[in-house]
Amino acid sequence: MTITQSNFQSINAPRFQKLSQDQLERIHFASLEILERTGVQLHLPEAVELLKGAGADVSEGSRVRIPSHLVEWALSVAPKRVVLANRNGERVMPLERNNVFYGLGSDCPNVIDFHSGERRSGVLKDIVDAARVCDALPNIDFLMSFTIASDLPQAHADLYQMQAMLANSTKPILFVTTEFEGCVKDVEMAEIVAGGPDALRNNPICALYINVTAPLVHNEEALQKLLFMAEKGLPTTYTPVVLRGATGPVTPAGAVAYANAGELAGLVLAQLKREGAPVILSGGTQDMLDMRSTLDIYASPQNRVLCVEMAHYYGLPIFGLGGASDSKLPDEQAAAEVAFSLLTETLAGSHLIHDVGYLEGGMTNSLEMVVMADEMIRWVKEFMRGEVVNEETLALDWIDKVGHKGDFLALKHTRNHYQEEWYPTLFNRTNYSSWAEAGKKTLRERARDKIDQILAEHQPESLPDDIAKGIQAVIDKAVNG
Repeated sequence: MTITQSNFQSINAPRFQKLSQDQLERIHFASLEILERTGVQLHLPEAVELLKGAGADVSEGSRVRIPSHLVEWALSVAPKRVVLANRNGERVMPLERNNVFYGLGSDCPNVIDFHSGERRSGVLKDIVDAARVCDALPNIDFLMSFTIASDLPQAHADLYQMQAMLANSTKPILFVTTEFEGCVKDVEMAEIVAGGPDALRNNPICALYINVTAPLVHNEEALQKLLFMAEKGLPTTYTPVVLRGATGPVTPAGAVAYANAGELAGLVLAQLKREGAPVILSGGTQDMLDMRSTLDIYASPQNRVLCVEMAHYYGLPIFGLGGASDSKLPDEQAAAEVAFSLLTETLAGSHLIHDVGYLEGGMTNSLEMVVMADEMIRWVKEFMRGEVVNEETLALDWIDKVGHKGDFLALKHTRNHYQEEWYPTLFNRTNYSSWAEAGKKTLRERARDKIDQILAEHQPESLPDDIAKGIQAVIDKAVNG
């Protein structure tokens, strides 16, 4: 290829540039203008009355225009940090400052069977296996439900999903429910595990992920869930999904302002219901519509950095998206897109990076990809780790002692520090002959072996019998009436 003026792009111009304070303010004020001028439709009378009582303008029954001062008040009283606990009540995930945590996604209709390699509908066992494997993976910090269990009655499938996650891992959970009643029952189960409502509120072992119809149209069930969780003092994300070019402006700035308006409306409602209710922003999970395929794209390089920056502008926790791919299999494309999205989302500063392992734009989940991503996350963490520069690490005396011989291998200094370097557990860095003698296994084959090993050897900490029976009783009552 001949480099010409028309196709040459200077390598000295950085592609990633953070928004200026002025740009962030313009997006914020644009969101306020949307809420004041256009307003939101709220399909829950309680939500309308909360805003009307606080001074918002209500017309056409459910159209509410929210004044800017209410948004500014909500931003001032919403918690700047949210801490999630593990099943034992230990506060392991403080969403604050530069902390980044990684976890699964939820509710994919399909999975890649890690034994056969075939794409099929998900079942409850997939959720159980995912929870058990992720309980053992050191770099997966939280759980989501992984897939939709097609072998369960869908009216109560979310209850069995929550039970599977609570029973097969001690890690924090982000749960999703289809109906409002499922939200109530899932919280009841979490309260049983935590030791009661106060214990769960003080050390929340779970947070609720809420999908909203659109930034300016808030459906009844999403609002019910938001207000219920706010009253309980439990954390939520509130996500008015925007698909750029289809359900929102195609331009990133417009899409973020639009999605942000919907999130701010949710934030105001949560604070009106209970001042100080913990809310984790999500940026509306603004994805891109590929105009060639008309599909939702998860691994676009423009997807989410603006959302993260808006959350940092507000000083609030942010629910990010990374470790996902638009490939159909856990192949080379998937590995590249998972790695790129994990690194960029981490560099942007998302507090919760979810959807690790997603393929096919969120239609398929892969436990093999999750295991591979666990190794990539460790790589990213090592890259992000700060280096120590002091007298010991500069090693001037050792350099002088070795002099021009250049042989540092046998030094005590080397023995003391070489284990500080990153050594992979899944990636292969041996020479060709050693790799060949071990069976010439690909990364995907090694991931499958690791899944089999974990499922054979790792036993998650079991729930006490009385707690397990209490959870089952909640499900039985919901199912049998």
